[in-house]
Amino acid sequence: MTSYFFFIVAVLIFGLLSSALKVLREYERGVIFMLGRFQKVKGPGLIIVIPVLQQMVRVDLRTLVHDVPSQDLISRDNVSVRVNAVVYFRVVDAERAVIQVENFFEATSQLAQTTLRSVLGKHGLDEMLAERDKLNNDIQHTLDEQTATWGVKVSNVEIKQVDLNESMVRAIARQAEAERERRAKVIHAEGELQASQALQEAARVLAAEPNAMQLRYFQTLTQIANDRTSTIVIPLPVELLSSLAGRGPGGKAPAPTPAE
Repeated sequence: MTSYFFFIVAVLIFGLLSSALKVLREYERGVIFMLGRFQKVKGPGLIIVIPVLQQMVRVDLRTLVHDVPSQDLISRDNVSVRVNAVVYFRVVDAERAVIQVENFFEATSQLAQTTLRSVLGKHGLDEMLAERDKLNNDIQHTLDEQTATWGVKVSNVEIKQVDLNESMVRAIARQAEAERERRAKVIHAEGELQASQALQEAARVLAAEPNAMQLRYFQTLTQIANDRTSTIVIPLPVELLSSLAGRGPGGKAPAPTPAE
């Protein structure tokens, strides 16, 4: 009977010791309450929690990744879009994360959804598509300011995708096509202007030197002569015909008439 009693006492002592000894990993902290009142934050390593008198709440200090569900919103230019994002946050103050909010993960998740809608609703569609880095920073700063009282640090926010309805996608495609056509016409017009300026300069040079015009004419004849697939009619300049007509038979110029 005595041995049985000592066995029961040993089991009770072992159970109390097992419940009193807690091991916290490097990324964990234990928030200790003494009879319901906050006492201290312990860890990492081996800690002792007095059964019945003390209670411990484990808090993970690692960065948590939360995928924010897709949110329907209307942009500043009245375009209906669906946006989803991912939020990276971690606990920096275990005491406030346990005392100031019931469930810091759920609270941060809900706050991220409302903040995503409110911040992006202040911007236009073009900003959502082209300035994501700026919008990510705006959402991150807004979230971080509100979660600071919970001991939670929002380190990063990334907008994953901006979905549009089919009619808006077609409208954007038409807009992009029109923009490309406009740029092509502007480039073509600039090329025509530069070409006309170059031709004007060439005409000015040729007009200043008549022999240069004749050399250009003969160069053009040489280029045309290489093409034997068709009959080519070559007009002769009036100046050249006049010079040929002034020469006599045999290609010699007529003798001058003696003055009377």
